[in-house]
Amino acid sequence: MDALIEQFSQAQSWLFEALVQPAMFGLGLAGFLDQGYAGTGWFLVGLLQLLVILLVIGPLERWRPVEAVTDGATVRTDVLYTLIHRLGLFRLVLFFTLDPVVDSAMGVLRVHGLHTLQLDDLWPGVSDSPWVSMLIYLVVFDFLNYWFHRAQHQFDWWWQLHALHHAQRQMTMWSDNRNHLLDDVLRDLFLAVAALAIGVAPGQFVALVAIAQLSESLQHANLRVWFGSWGERLLVSPRFHRLHHGIGIGHESHPAGQINAPGVLRAAPAVLGGHNFGVLFPWWDMLFGTADFTVQFAPTGVRNQVEQGVDYGRGFWSQQWRGLQRLWVRP
Repeated sequence: MDALIEQFSQAQSWLFEALVQPAMFGLGLAGFLDQGYAGTGWFLVGLLQLLVILLVIGPLERWRPVEAVTDGATVRTDVLYTLIHRLGLFRLVLFFTLDPVVDSAMGVLRVHGLHTLQLDDLWPGVSDSPWVSMLIYLVVFDFLNYWFHRAQHQFDWWWQLHALHHAQRQMTMWSDNRNHLLDDVLRDLFLAVAALAIGVAPGQFVALVAIAQLSESLQHANLRVWFGSWGERLLVSPRFHRLHHGIGIGHESHPAGQINAPGVLRAAPAVLGGHNFGVLFPWWDMLFGTADFTVQFAPTGVRNQVEQGVDYGRGFWSQQWRGLQRLWVRP
């Protein structure tokens, strides 16, 4: 772990000193060098993720695709979302907007006696093992992500934003970051506050986010793969998560025991809710009764796309604008 961190730090320092720092001085941004250095780290992490997506997940998609990709334009829009998020452009905006607000708020709380929890110190000796410490934070973050994801599906106003993510009818390895920007702001704010509250170090936070993002890229892949009866209950697979995107399955709750045949919408009545919310582990779905282990690779999308012809937009800006319209005038 120390060797990996050291190599990454050296690459980050070189890139920052060689390119980013001179550019920031030239643009009169010398007062934001700390943000620039952090942004350089996110950029490098994003580059590594893109390499894994292209060199590992891409060949897997070509090896065992669920379906033929016939709508290249919508996939190219998803690629744009991925580049914006993985190369740090979205996070750069947050550095100059939300991060100062969060830091100020946490400072006020500390002044009033509310200190960081330092979760990994609650288990004596864990702080000496960075791998165990990382695993603890990974499980805790996955638990928080599970409930955050359920909330996105539970509240009507929030679903109007999150529905954009589910409206992709041709899900691929690029689909993970296909989100409304306001929805992303809410999630990033939630995770940043949680990280500060439980004492996650900045380097650990970057690693946690990177692990989750790469896992989600695999889960969204156009890949006919599942992990078997036991493996499906240990890690979220492409099949498990694809069911979460299934039309009339993943974004709706239904009477107990109502299972649909592959490719067939579940019958009404149904309400907001759904199944398979886990990001890394299916444990929380199993524990709280939202797991669906039906072995099928369902068509993806939102029910009202099929039944009512609702248009969620095709290009980046039209998708963002229609999300705001849905939020303002909810169905």
